[in-house]
Amino acid sequence: MANLETRYLGLVLRSPLVASSSPLTASAAKVVDLEAAGIGAVVLPSLFEEQLLKEEVAEHSYKDYGGALEAFPKLEEFRFSAKAYLDHIRALKSSVGIPVIASLNGATPGWWTRYAKIIEEAGADALELNIYAVPTDPERAGSEIEMETLDIVRLVRAQLRIPLAVKLSPFYTNFAHMAKRLHAAGANGAVLFNRFYQPDIDEEHLTLRSGLLPGSPRDVRIPLTWIGILYGRVALDLAATGGIMEAADALKVILAGANVAMLCSALLERGTEHVRLVLQGVAQWMERHGYESIQQWRGLLSQKNCADPENFERAQYVAAVSAGGV
Repeated sequence: MANLETRYLGLVLRSPLVASSSPLTASAAKVVDLEAAGIGAVVLPSLFEEQLLKEEVAEHSYKDYGGALEAFPKLEEFRFSAKAYLDHIRALKSSVGIPVIASLNGATPGWWTRYAKIIEEAGADALELNIYAVPTDPERAGSEIEMETLDIVRLVRAQLRIPLAVKLSPFYTNFAHMAKRLHAAGANGAVLFNRFYQPDIDEEHLTLRSGLLPGSPRDVRIPLTWIGILYGRVALDLAATGGIMEAADALKVILAGANVAMLCSALLERGTEHVRLVLQGVAQWMERHGYESIQQWRGLLSQKNCADPENFERAQYVAAVSAGGV
């Protein structure tokens, strides 16, 4: 029988599937269902830098922020207050046995990073630091933005003893170098990648509109590529997120070198029981190929282990474009 156990962020997981941050992990009952279906760990919805700032302002009745906070959502529009978030962690730790990974979401270094310690004290097994920003200032160099990101990681790491994963976008000049610097700043893992939320335009009403498009298997290609490049070359555990819908998608990212495959859209669309189907598919594939444990084949098709490592770089691009007649 296939052994699906794996390790992520120093934690032993009974399976390589992790429920990514979503409304499902905001529900204690749904997390219990996910555990019953075989999920290895869950990532909770994020506490946001802007939310924590608004709560601080409300508590102390600060008057000197002017209209700076007006663009942020109202406090009641966030899923959890900071206190309710900590209560949710405590409730989950008393009701499930799988690791509970909390999430902090921010974009600038600041006092809000102290909540990492409070989250740890509430019982979280690890923290996912979700750094999301869209730089738009033409006067700011990329190196300055990267240093700011690393400063956030250092500030959070200084608060923690539990493992720390960092979730980023892929939009760096050299993501491999950035990953190496993340580890030096104190990260234990990297979650690849953050989705880039683009606004749409309503051409009839002449307004901008926002909304999340569901993930699709096409989305898995970018994390798969970078995980394959990073495996064995940086001292970070690697999580793939985006477009993992079926067993085949999970198999591919693990073959590239991922420690875990994160599910979000697949669970929202198909329910918690979909975890069983994905795990069943992974186990059946392992049995067909004669593997007893995930460690035997993780990273088998990474750049490090691939017979044609140049396929992760320009050669694959040239071949694909030439074949398409572009």
